[in-house]
Amino acid sequence: MKISVVGASGYIGRALSAALIAAGHTVSGVVRPGSEGKLPAGAHAVHGDVSDPASLANAAREADAVVYAVQYNGADAFEVESAALKALAGALGSGEKTLVYTSGIWLYGSNYPAVADETAPHDPPPIVGKRAELEAIVFDAGLRGIVIRPGCVYGAGGGIPAMWAQSARTEGAARMVGDGSNHWIMVHLDDLATLYVHAIEQAPPKGDVYNASDDTRLTVREMAQAASRGQGKDGAVIAWPAAEARAALGTAFADALLLDQAATSAKARRDLGWHPRSTTAADDLQGGSYVGG
Repeated sequence: MKISVVGASGYIGRALSAALIAAGHTVSGVVRPGSEGKLPAGAHAVHGDVSDPASLANAAREADAVVYAVQYNGADAFEVESAALKALAGALGSGEKTLVYTSGIWLYGSNYPAVADETAPHDPPPIVGKRAELEAIVFDAGLRGIVIRPGCVYGAGGGIPAMWAQSARTEGAARMVGDGSNHWIMVHLDDLATLYVHAIEQAPPKGDVYNASDDTRLTVREMAQAASRGQGKDGAVIAWPAAEARAALGTAFADALLLDQAATSAKARRDLGWHPRSTTAADDLQGGSYVGG
């Protein structure tokens, strides 16, 4: 298939582009000028920007499928992303083509100890308050719409967990928002990339939505302690009071980091044959890609 990846130079986009190429697909990476060098080997660079819907439409017209792998964080995020998705859907045109949107597990809000499947009610924090409306654009476009809801992505030394490793290196302890008793839904970067491939190749003709979770139930404290040990700090952590974290990180982001969640990816395992690795985020933080820095 000819697949266009919007955001192909980013943390998730680069990994999924590489996975699609390895699976035999032809990938066009939609990137801003100057970011071509961040594409994986084998990807063809196409210039585009999420804030310029026409540029995205031009990049999508010849594709069989488009993957939207951007997490736009501006104050006008909903307006920008809704225009981008509508432009992509319009460019694809045919109901036989596929539009994949990268949503996220924060959509469910704090639900622990309940375990969210794809039908669970939504209670999103403000930072992703309109994400369900963006998902609806994909499902209502008359295409094969697929939505992937990743947990917190880790691996390759990146993602939000890198904050723990960085603070352990610079402060002598891993800094976590709150007391760390809350649980996060996790997924490895490479496993997530594989899920995109499976979904594009195997999801039903009308599309579907899939959680991307490794089904672990680790607390933030357990993972922060693992990051601390990985930096030679003997598991030392700093509990960052919520008020201070909000002042430093912004209220919306800090409150999202305080979510207490659990989710299952049983649907992706059952319907798509997706099997995430048996190792955990704590393993990687303590003895894997985050060690050293």
